[in-house]
Amino acid sequence: MNSELLDLVVCPLGKKPLRREGEFLVCTNCGLKYSLEPGFPVLLPEEAVLPDGIESFEELPCYTDRGETGST
Repeated sequence: MNSELLDLVVCPLGKKPLRREGEFLVCTNCGLKYSLEPGFPVLLPEEAVLPDGIESFEELPCYTDRGETGST
């Protein structure tokens, strides 16, 4: 993934920037890890890897910043 494309994509939950870490794009706010498949990022929260110590989307800053309630 080139840097110009990386500058355009954001976390789908909180609309915060992502940074590349190996084979993942990681949200700079909540730490959710989105996988990079050959040629494209998979920006589906339900396919993402939760950060260490987080057990549900409701605990993520990007989720709570949206003011949502209920489950994902």
